[in-house]
Amino acid sequence: MSAAAIAQATRGACAITLIESEEIGIVGVGEATIPPIRMFNQMLGIDETDFVRATQGSFKLGIEFVDWGRLGNRYFHPFGKYGVEFDVVPVHQFWLRARAEGDTTPWQDYSMAWAAARDNRFDHPTRDPRMIQSTFDYAYHFDASLYARFLRSYAEQRGVRRIEGRIASVARDPDTGDISAVQLADGRRFEAEFFVDCSGFRGLLIEEALKTGYDDWTHWLPCDRAVAVPCARTAPLTPYTRSTARAAGWQWRIPLQHRVGNGHVYSSRFMEDDAAEEVLLANLESEPLAPPRRLRFVTGRRRLHWNQNCVAIGLSSGFLEPLESTSIHLIQSGLARFLALFPGREPDPVSVAEYNRLTQVEFERVRDFIILHYHASTREDSALWRHTRAMDIPDALSYKLEQFSQAGNIVSDGLELFQNPSWLAVFIGQDIIPRRYAPLVDLRHSAEFSRYLESLRRTMSQAASVMPTHEQFIERTCKAAPGLAG
Repeated sequence: MSAAAIAQATRGACAITLIESEEIGIVGVGEATIPPIRMFNQMLGIDETDFVRATQGSFKLGIEFVDWGRLGNRYFHPFGKYGVEFDVVPVHQFWLRARAEGDTTPWQDYSMAWAAARDNRFDHPTRDPRMIQSTFDYAYHFDASLYARFLRSYAEQRGVRRIEGRIASVARDPDTGDISAVQLADGRRFEAEFFVDCSGFRGLLIEEALKTGYDDWTHWLPCDRAVAVPCARTAPLTPYTRSTARAAGWQWRIPLQHRVGNGHVYSSRFMEDDAAEEVLLANLESEPLAPPRRLRFVTGRRRLHWNQNCVAIGLSSGFLEPLESTSIHLIQSGLARFLALFPGREPDPVSVAEYNRLTQVEFERVRDFIILHYHASTREDSALWRHTRAMDIPDALSYKLEQFSQAGNIVSDGLELFQNPSWLAVFIGQDIIPRRYAPLVDLRHSAEFSRYLESLRRTMSQAASVMPTHEQFIERTCKAAPGLAG
């Protein structure tokens, strides 16, 4: 992703060398994405049909959460809006009033994305804002190995020189402290003016060479292990990711054209590795297609994401568990900031400081959204859930919780990746119901907004009913070639 984006932006003005090793491979658990990935591909000029076909991809309308708020609970985090605003008062305030009067309609029923997803249907949203089909958004599931292969070809076609090899040592300028060169295990040496660290959790340049430091967030997000395994798909091709809470973490299910990606994210403090693998294997829909792969991580971020003449992108910059499919997005947003603040030949501490400030803010806001899922659970059946329910949380998240639980207010102190609909999905989905609704609602006629809410549900259901199934849409537009696999 880094090589492709920088090559596209610099258009041959910079010599770009990509050093990677087939022996190391990729982590590859980030197979589910969120809608901004479409902007990244569009920026590169990538055709969606070609991309989905090349990566064995499918489409994603949101995430279904199972057993998170409590055992037996299911809710959907949709991409896009809830309903259509028809008043200065937000739609969810009218839903709260209707609920107080005995209406049991689930909040997610006012989402066009859910109306389609619950019936395994998919189509592109319309651009006509007058249509209810314009109110949803979508992202992708794809094979991360195939996406890497796809982008490698893209980058090399634009002049990127790819070197196969392992970096054995890093040289620094004794006067400036900058990185001056990297040396491979076979003795080859590569000098450069600037370095992008994509070495994963290890942080070969940003940490091992530059000693940047790391802020550990496991006191808020205790999961520190994952085990991943693919299996054959036997269920319908769902246009959504599923996250199922387990005793010491959660399990993902990501449907692709050729297989299903599965994984169990868990806390080693509350479950042994072998037991976690057993939980995953016992909850697959079919036999595994490969041996399980175990991963270790520490949730947190680098204290500086851009240090000296090195920027860390992806896992080398920090890690937040993929509960809301943010891993690939954080690569994308890091690259977007880097290109906006692209370095010249002379040091620019002002731009570096701004890059680090914005990246820190993004990591912390995404972190808080993920913490909410754990802290808002009322589960008492295992030690992990008792711990996360009782733990102290960041002040900014505590304020958001208080504002919503008391008055249904969604608040923010700035631009956030996850907007109001996302917070509403988790708040209400995990049974955080405000003590009161907006007083202005009582100045509206109940019969009028009740008819409007009913009309919204009916219109969404009708719109979804004429969409093709997810499988039909892929068969017609972007079916992968037989035998393509990562």
